[in-house]
Amino acid sequence: MSVALVTLGCARNEVDSEELAGRLEADGFQLVADPESADTVVVNTCGFVEAAKKDSVDAILEAADLRDTAGLGGKARAVVAVGCMAERYGAELAASLPEADAVLGFDDYPDIADRLRSIVAGETHHPHTPQDRRRLLPISPAERTSAPAAPRARLDRAPTAPLKLANGCDRRCTFCAIPMFRGSFVSRRPSEVLDEARWLAAEGVRELFLVSENSTSYGKDLGDLRLLETLLPELAAIEGVDRVRVSYLQPAETRPGLIEAIASTPGVVPYFDLSFQHASNPVLRRMRRFGDADSFLALLEQVRSLAPTAGVRSNVIVGFPGETERDLEVLCDFLVAARMDVTGVFGYSDEDGTEAESFDGKLDEDEIRARTEHVSSLVEELTAQRAEERVGEVVTVLVEEVTVDGGVVGRAEHQGPEVDGTTSLVTSAAGSAVVGDLVLARVTGAEGIDLLAVPE
Repeated sequence: MSVALVTLGCARNEVDSEELAGRLEADGFQLVADPESADTVVVNTCGFVEAAKKDSVDAILEAADLRDTAGLGGKARAVVAVGCMAERYGAELAASLPEADAVLGFDDYPDIADRLRSIVAGETHHPHTPQDRRRLLPISPAERTSAPAAPRARLDRAPTAPLKLANGCDRRCTFCAIPMFRGSFVSRRPSEVLDEARWLAAEGVRELFLVSENSTSYGKDLGDLRLLETLLPELAAIEGVDRVRVSYLQPAETRPGLIEAIASTPGVVPYFDLSFQHASNPVLRRMRRFGDADSFLALLEQVRSLAPTAGVRSNVIVGFPGETERDLEVLCDFLVAARMDVTGVFGYSDEDGTEAESFDGKLDEDEIRARTEHVSSLVEELTAQRAEERVGEVVTVLVEEVTVDGGVVGRAEHQGPEVDGTTSLVTSAAGSAVVGDLVLARVTGAEGIDLLAVPE
């Protein structure tokens, strides 16, 4: 029986899909890339914000359109929803989306092969009723244990792969529902992370992208909050691994020692994915986050004192309940001063079950849209300026694509996968490059956040 996996959302979901693929392959399923040629399609959904949920529903409907009710012609016989949206809404999603033959939660993952076989055979799967997954683990982090490692099968041959550090989150940001359906924070043991990193290197991966809901918390439940600082050089020393990149740092938890480890460890790229979310202290307090523009700028100064050309990215939420025009001005002033390479801008929207859903001081949709457009326009200008500042820098480009006409596209050290722009190598000297090569190049120009560079 063949199966195709369609993945939406973040890099953590990509890991989940490859773990599902590993379980299915180990149990006799054939993995195929094209949903049109699969007996069943598994859609790994995202449930983070409204736009992501819509994309997930669209992907399920698109897969359902392939269905051949006779089960012939190489079409999908079954469409199954998994992932964060499926976990978050369970039976409610199944009732509202009959195009999906089944909606599976995280607890179904260990038996995913049996679940799919029964669904394809026409058996009815009764979807779960969602619950707050934080209540499934002890309150004390020290008493939690991680689940056994799942087999993993790569779904592409990219030279970069996400590597999960932990699952869940212990923070209680008032706008975020992730802890409710992902559960409490649980670190993976270093030995497990290292074993998977070695396997990825043997599979041809040259850059490890460390992912979690909060990488700065790694190790707190294992008795050592500085565990990431000691793990990074071990990962970078693995044969075949040329780059290690850390994602999602919580600014309030980013320690001087961790900054130094990321900025100074050979093989670890000086890349800081700092989730600021805003810069006005009153707004941050209502978000149940900590910091302000001055403390964030001081953090960036620490980073750049150790690594002047470090990559910095962040996300901000505009139009949060109670946000004043002065708060918005503080945010914009901070963005100007911060000189970040990439900033994602999101307009606030209520998320089911979050504390902010009940807040007063809500802005109307038109005002949120106007503020979001204003900040997005500013960010577009600022990030383009930051890219122009990199003209003349020497960067190392990891080649990710060689086009049929000889174009070579990859990422420099300051560019994370998929969301941080690309670097295109120009002149015939780049023509011999292949995917996975590391090419030393000098930046000669910029187009928005994307760079042009000439091999040295």
